[in-house]
Amino acid sequence: MITTDYLVIGSGIAGLTFSVKIAEKFPERKIVVVTKANEDESNTKYAQGGVAVVLDKVQDSFKKHIKDTLIAGDGLCKEDVVKLVVKEGPERLEELLLWGANFDVNSSGEFDLGKEGGHSEYRVVHHKDITGYEIERALLKRVHQLPNITILAHHFAIDLVTNHHIKDHESENLTCFGAYVFNQKTGDIFTIKANSTLLASGGIGCVYGHTTNPVIATGDGIAMAYRAKARIKDMEFVQFHPTALYEEKGESSFLISEAVRGFGAYLRNKKGYRFMPDYDKRAELASRDIVSQSIDSELKKSGEPHVYLDCTHLDIDAFKDHFPNIYKKCLEHHINIETDWIPVIPASHYLCGGIKVSKKGKTTIDNLFACGECTRTGLHGANRLASNSLLEALVYAHNIFKHHSKKEYKSTDLIIPDWNDEGTTIPEEHILIQHNLKQLQALMRNYVGIVRSNKRLKRAIKHLDLIYNEVEDLYKESKITTSLCELRNMVNVSHLIIRQSLDRKENKGGYYNVDNVKNNEGV
Repeated sequence: MITTDYLVIGSGIAGLTFSVKIAEKFPERKIVVVTKANEDESNTKYAQGGVAVVLDKVQDSFKKHIKDTLIAGDGLCKEDVVKLVVKEGPERLEELLLWGANFDVNSSGEFDLGKEGGHSEYRVVHHKDITGYEIERALLKRVHQLPNITILAHHFAIDLVTNHHIKDHESENLTCFGAYVFNQKTGDIFTIKANSTLLASGGIGCVYGHTTNPVIATGDGIAMAYRAKARIKDMEFVQFHPTALYEEKGESSFLISEAVRGFGAYLRNKKGYRFMPDYDKRAELASRDIVSQSIDSELKKSGEPHVYLDCTHLDIDAFKDHFPNIYKKCLEHHINIETDWIPVIPASHYLCGGIKVSKKGKTTIDNLFACGECTRTGLHGANRLASNSLLEALVYAHNIFKHHSKKEYKSTDLIIPDWNDEGTTIPEEHILIQHNLKQLQALMRNYVGIVRSNKRLKRAIKHLDLIYNEVEDLYKESKITTSLCELRNMVNVSHLIIRQSLDRKENKGGYYNVDNVKNNEGV
């Protein structure tokens, strides 16, 4: 067993920002960061766009950024949270700069601010088209300078340790005491006991298969919190990015940044018709939910597998300078953007709901905090405004840090039982896990996608129950493997998305159910 002051699950911007801050404030305290892949592998690493921050006080203002966020969230944002996050943006950006993060500047030496869908002004601070990668680099460099932070790479958090695991533990409140962790290289399972645990485990994109997220985005933190009886909210609001590079084989999709449309690219159908002005006066710069639903409508009408993003009219040299990674990726797929349209399709991108937290990042379980995409803070409402996610992670990591700086520090001498896998065997049929995974992903794409219906959702529940029973049986009789745990987590997440979709009776933002349209029209 490892005993630490703070356990952080996840090594993206949310987890590392908190770790750096708490390590600098309390050099005598220990922080253990658990991450299931390489230390730099996270959703943060793949964030292309940037950080939305109000810096140009002449053209822009906090009021405008707040308004844009509220409009995108379609009436379901918590306005006090939106104001909090937006107004803290400049200070949090300053800290990133102090830690060594670099952002693009113009010929005047000022930040080269970008504009993305849903934004009324240029306010997105970026590093080319690999902003997340640059932030992750800077944070990891700072982490390695702090001796009281230990990163355990290739370690998978299986389950949170709560009162339920401890015999004769008397407590009025449900409390977290750490987690059971699987060393993927040795196969050992051990306990990390912590005075405070932070879930910063990222998103759920792999539940849909076709996603802009990395393969690690399997909803682990949300599923662990759900099994531990934490409150989970707004899971129906899955944001689909409108423009992922279409690949016939499917699976994870390369993201064509929203900033490309902000740069002036047009969406066209196979006939070359620019269709977005028919759906929204903002055309290609409408919010992601509207653009995704519009593309979905075009694909249903045409029967085509994708639409196109046309960049041929743009300044190609300027495009290469702004989006070198995207330009290179297109060339690798034999797409020359000077002459060719880019085939694109919506793909699962971001979850607006998750573990319900307070402004201090507190979950409904004592000593358990959460930050980043795995949370529901109230900032995004029904639909996230582009480039608000990195900002949210920075602000909430800071709020959680502030809370811990003032919190009375109590160590615990509780004895936590070891992980018990007596009677289990090594799963010989890995094919069962892969088969169920493919079934689950197809189920979510076909029944719980951009446009939903009650009939499809109810069918999805029936199919999911069959998968759930098979996976739970396999889990109970098998030695732990990462793929089995991830599948189990994705089944839990899928259940939450479907059930909370059925509970929503009004279409908002990223959630669209055809039956809600009929009901609201009195049909």
